[in-house]
Amino acid sequence: MNMLAPKAKVMLVDDHPILRHGMVMLINQNPDMEVIAEAGDREEALSILKAGHHPNIVLMDVSLKNVSGFEVIKSMHSLLPALPVLVVSMYDEVIYAERALRAGARGYVMKLEPGKVLVTAIREVLKGNLYLSNKIQSTLLNRLATGNSESELISRLSPSEFEVLHLIATGHSSRQIASLLSRSIKTIETHRYNIRTKLNLKDAADLIRYATHWITEEY
Repeated sequence: MNMLAPKAKVMLVDDHPILRHGMVMLINQNPDMEVIAEAGDREEALSILKAGHHPNIVLMDVSLKNVSGFEVIKSMHSLLPALPVLVVSMYDEVIYAERALRAGARGYVMKLEPGKVLVTAIREVLKGNLYLSNKIQSTLLNRLATGNSESELISRLSPSEFEVLHLIATGHSSRQIASLLSRSIKTIETHRYNIRTKLNLKDAADLIRYATHWITEEY
């Protein structure tokens, strides 16, 4: 008699409980996978892994309270280097997918995609493959072929600085960014200073012009 294959163990890391609940329902509907753990922040996620719960895949949001999801990926990989991570985010993949791969993720899915896309992405990553949409695959190949020097500059930014740059580009003030990311205004201003230094920008106005131009080019 054939034994049923064990279900893939999925861990969710997202600071929105309602969204996590919806993803749990979606994933658990499939006979080949189940959610075995949920976390709302880095500390909770790392505690789960340290306690011996070893999922087959982690679904990670980009933006968590007080920390970038990319930094959490690196922290998890310090514990389990081979742990596959699939980023699931509201942020546009054109802006964030390449950054996710550089942080160690194996794929990127936007939250506005149909549920079947997420399930397909999970299965692909579990097979050992990368998962990106056709659109972003073409974009990344074009960047590789043309050797975009501006992308090299952007790559100097830390995950948190990159996140702040994106929010500046979409018109948010330091106070608004601090509120969105649950960080102090002083921390955001430090990120802004570091961004200007790394990108060789003169002042705050120059930073806003650069950010606006950058995001327009990306889209």
